[in-house]
Amino acid sequence: MFERKRWPLTLAIFLCTFLGVLQVYSASAQWAQYKFEDSAYFFKRQLLFAFLGFLGYALFSHIDLKKLEKYDCFFYLSSLLSLLLVLIPGIGVLRNGSRSWFAVGSLLVQPSEFFKIAMIFMAAKWCSTHARMRKFGRDLLGILLMMGIGFALIMLQPDFGSGIVMVCSIIVILLVADSPISYFVRMGLVGSLGLVGLILSAPYRLERITSFMNPWSDPLGSGFQIIQSLYAIAPGALFGKGFNGSIQKRFYLPEPQTDFIFAIFAEEHGFIGAFLLIALYVFIIYQGYRIAAECEDVYLSYVASGITALFAIQVLINLGVVVGLFPVTGITLPLFSYGGSSLVVMLCSLGLLISIGNAKRRM
Repeated sequence: MFERKRWPLTLAIFLCTFLGVLQVYSASAQWAQYKFEDSAYFFKRQLLFAFLGFLGYALFSHIDLKKLEKYDCFFYLSSLLSLLLVLIPGIGVLRNGSRSWFAVGSLLVQPSEFFKIAMIFMAAKWCSTHARMRKFGRDLLGILLMMGIGFALIMLQPDFGSGIVMVCSIIVILLVADSPISYFVRMGLVGSLGLVGLILSAPYRLERITSFMNPWSDPLGSGFQIIQSLYAIAPGALFGKGFNGSIQKRFYLPEPQTDFIFAIFAEEHGFIGAFLLIALYVFIIYQGYRIAAECEDVYLSYVASGITALFAIQVLINLGVVVGLFPVTGITLPLFSYGGSSLVVMLCSLGLLISIGNAKRRM
């Protein structure tokens, strides 16, 4: 059983997921009816993903993660191999220009979601065995190399958003591990040059940057999504148009059940609904970092920090994209956007967070 003090976090996670399933139905009904002649197509699949995710949540919340620490390297290598295999035509599935999925029947599995967690485990293990980061080559180069290999494979898919989220999560762990600021200055300089190179190497990324700066420069092309997103949010006013009342989901905002689902939610539930949903996310993030801060085991504390950072960064980027603060990246809103791998892996990860929070009770 969970400790009583963890029930508020579990309740918040369940409520966020439940609202997400309902919003997926509202956002996708017209598109699903048009494409599959079944208005509940995405809803039924998201309901299945939520069920599987909560099974994983219940299982992983009772796992003693400390006993599995010795398998971190195996998990990392296995997930790294999956990133290699997904790039092979005939094994990986090409969708929207990215080869990022394996097909399991009618379902798609995204290996980069698993690699993010594997990388968090490896970073936590590395930092816990290097008590204080004092020599760049000895203490940091190894973990940066492991991260860099995974990032390169993710970029070959290409999946820029997942790569950035993974890198930012590992940086948070390194910050928690008390790495000298000079390390981050070096990484920042190299990372900035690499980021510029990645943007210039792919015309569509440069288009996203220019459309972010001025979406009206190409309102029917690269700026279309963000303009339609803002058109959805603005009419929501204080209380919104009510559940299933969105106009923008009716073939204006492309695939509204995925990355831009928050825009539809804001249109239907207004400022009040959007504020309450964001407050729910803030509560989950706060509880996650509280678990990390209270944990007496260094390794488990780093894992908790990494999982919470992964969750928080995805929320921040997704909401920033939807309201026009960041360029479009393809990052889902955790527990809310449609997507099997994203939802199941995130719920399992949060189950591990609960397990870490209960670790003191088992000791």
